[in-house]
Amino acid sequence: MLVLSRKKNESIVINDDITIVVVEIRGDKVRLGVEAPKEVPVHRREVYDAIKRSEQSNTNSDNS
Repeated sequence: MLVLSRKKNESIVINDDITIVVVEIRGDKVRLGVEAPKEVPVHRREVYDAIKRSEQSNTNSDNS
């Protein structure tokens, strides 16, 4: 895992077409902005995990 330090309004670029910007730092919370092409899905981890569980459940149902 790469660990970087950033301040408010500083950014990280991934693969020339994805930019992560530190929008706000308030206490122990950091707000990030994500700029990515529309074809690149961007989800919070808990949403991503729920999508994967749903896909796995649908795949298992289809194989029954």
